[in-house]
Amino acid sequence: MALLVLVVLVVAGGVGLYVWAGRQVRHVDALGDYAGRPAAGKGTNWLLVGSDSRARLTPAQRKELHVGKDVGRRTDTIMVLHSGDNGPYLVSLPRDSYLPIPGHGKGKINEAYADGGPKLLTRTVEEATGLRVDHYGEVNFLGLVQVVDALGGVELCVDKPIKDEKSGADFAAGCREMNGTQALAYVRARYSDPAGDLGRVKRQRQLISAVSAEMLGPGVLLNPFRLVPVLDASLSALTVDNGAGVGDLVGLGWSMKDVSGAGGTATTVPVSTPGVTIAGAGDVLLWDETRAGRLFRALRDDDPIPTSGTN
Repeated sequence: MALLVLVVLVVAGGVGLYVWAGRQVRHVDALGDYAGRPAAGKGTNWLLVGSDSRARLTPAQRKELHVGKDVGRRTDTIMVLHSGDNGPYLVSLPRDSYLPIPGHGKGKINEAYADGGPKLLTRTVEEATGLRVDHYGEVNFLGLVQVVDALGGVELCVDKPIKDEKSGADFAAGCREMNGTQALAYVRARYSDPAGDLGRVKRQRQLISAVSAEMLGPGVLLNPFRLVPVLDASLSALTVDNGAGVGDLVGLGWSMKDVSGAGGTATTVPVSTPGVTIAGAGDVLLWDETRAGRLFRALRDDDPIPTSGTN
């Protein structure tokens, strides 16, 4: 989610910032080369991940952020961003989606990251969607909090009161300014939400829009005393695939800007049956194979997505 800040590079236009940013970006081996990998389609596909790793958190931070003591690596947010002649389109893949994980049978999609990191997650998404992932981007818990705090908070509107002890969310209905810790609690809440994981992905996209609007406002872009800390926090939070450069990140930033405004579309992969309980996996989400297939074919061919193919 914090990847949105990179649109600032275009507006700022400074060669020095561009070179400096390229040196700050961290890379990870995320794209595999395996037999049967989907062929490249039209346009560009990013796999965007919010990691809930606690590795960089102190005990005090874990308590404040309500993230527990689990030391395993998991994903709290999984999205595909497609950019081309049509779109851009941002498609949420709920973490409870029940899919085949290469070499590990079937399980929730976030288990792919736990079992094999970015590379296995990327392959799982490619095989499930038929889309070739061109780039990978990841932000962790602490990075998200620091980016929102560097912005001085973001405004989020709560439709209905929400209280979730596990995430720490406790908000009355209405619009309010949230700091990083509050924003994280808000987007992570799901146990008190009747829509469960589907409700959470909508709040994740809501946060993306709020962060984008704040970053692109004149209060940040025209104020170097705010611009530099925001850019520094965002680059510190970001990890991308080995082939991604600053130019790719700038393109990503512009696409995310369009999605948060009127120039793009954000949706969730069509689900046929939410809340199914499967032994050994717990409550899962099953995709609607027909509508999901139409959606991903449209993305692969860079066609407008079918209005009846999403939910």
